[in-house]
Amino acid sequence: MKLVSRYIDRDGTGRVALIPENPEDMWHAYNLISHGDTIRASTIRKVQTESATGSSSSSRVRTMLTIEVETIDFDTQACVLRLKGRNVEENQYVKMGAYHTVDIEPNRKFSLTKACWDVVALERIDMACDPSQNADVAAVIMHEGLANVCLVTGAMTLVRAKIDVTIPRKRKGSTSQHEKGLQKFYDTVLQAILRHVNFEVTRCILLASPEVLADPAVTSRMADTKAMAEVKALENFYAVLQTEPSRAFYGLKHVLKANEGQAIDTLLVSDNLFRSQSVEERKKYVKLVESVRDNGGVARIFSSLHVSGEQLMQLTGVAAVLRFPMPELEDEPLDSDEDSE
Repeated sequence: MKLVSRYIDRDGTGRVALIPENPEDMWHAYNLISHGDTIRASTIRKVQTESATGSSSSSRVRTMLTIEVETIDFDTQACVLRLKGRNVEENQYVKMGAYHTVDIEPNRKFSLTKACWDVVALERIDMACDPSQNADVAAVIMHEGLANVCLVTGAMTLVRAKIDVTIPRKRKGSTSQHEKGLQKFYDTVLQAILRHVNFEVTRCILLASPEVLADPAVTSRMADTKAMAEVKALENFYAVLQTEPSRAFYGLKHVLKANEGQAIDTLLVSDNLFRSQSVEERKKYVKLVESVRDNGGVARIFSSLHVSGEQLMQLTGVAAVLRFPMPELEDEPLDSDEDSE
């Protein structure tokens, strides 16, 4: 993500101008923009004009428009962020208060204004604009004739190429066709790797069948990546939950109770929870993250586009490993809405 400008006052109000450059940047933008924010971007508007004779015609014009966001839709396949809201600044083509949909796409600048830039949003900008955060792991998962070339970034897993090459079976007395098929398959995989992997930022590349990813030697090479850090944190939560259940809890009610006792060592929270349309709901989770860190704990924000993030959402999206046991929380029932999740 390219940061064009940043003006944020001490009271938290302010504006940033950004240019998303790839699909992961679009995911960051999706997480940054909230209901009630103001977006300014170039857009196309259909305009009706009437001539002196009374005949009318329509044309499409490009204009800069500022809207207050009401609905947010992210099309991951088309890589387009669609924002609908009312126009809040004078414009020669769009009336004040009129609805319009602004499309945010890669390599198109937009300005985002918030009434309050909280710590989670500011960290998201820092992470998105840090070049070292881009695609630090590449993985090629192979089975004979089939392969997926993936980039594992801090926020998502992108399948960049799918390869399907027919390999003839070995025949008694002759393996030449089988070997030619294998060579063609490997050449195709190599070309896909060279095309899609930027070795200037990629820390390691895995070429393996699915079961190899569970090998400790492989996981040790991936230990310093954000995605693996999330996986390890979730695995640790499950391990503590199984062996010391009074030190591992999930659900907002239990986690808040643990935080009141300054007991949280590691907080696990899904980025999905920060996309709530309720400002108060978002503030609740931001305050929780800040409080845990102020008390010396670690707060990990999981991407809902990673498998670990999906698993965390099955646990209500928020969980915690405690410094010390709090058996009294085991008797506290989950809220009905959390229990249903």
